[in-house]
Amino acid sequence: MNRIVFIFILFINPLQLYAEEIGSVDTVFKFLGSNHKIIVEAFDDPKVSGVTCHLSRAKTGGISGSLGIAEDKAEASIACRQIGPIQLSPKIRNGEPVFSKKTSLVFKTLQVVRFYDNKRNVLIYLVYSDKIIEGSPKNSISTVPILKWFP
Repeated sequence: MNRIVFIFILFINPLQLYAEEIGSVDTVFKFLGSNHKIIVEAFDDPKVSGVTCHLSRAKTGGISGSLGIAEDKAEASIACRQIGPIQLSPKIRNGEPVFSKKTSLVFKTLQVVRFYDNKRNVLIYLVYSDKIIEGSPKNSISTVPILKWFP
């Protein structure tokens, strides 16, 4: 039974497994359940070595948040940096998903996608939230110029 659940989770949202929680701060005290908070997470681009992104996002608390049935807000911020020599795959596609995190029980997802600006030799990371029917126009970008790496 545990294998079936694990395989189901991997199949539904495989990119979610790459995030590492760095820390969080409480924003609203909740008497019952966990507090509302802002979470800071880090993830490495799975197809571009040498790039790490840090993402801050809202996490809903209270009873519904503690049970995992609350819908988190669409606000998020991203900062991506070169942390080593960048190796681009020739198969890089614009709009390719890099990270994904469910922000409600079923319908809402926070996504990070990558673009490559060949003319300026820059990687662009876009974070946004979407739903099955309607997404949010709130978004944030971070750019990473591809520079020669000197350790």
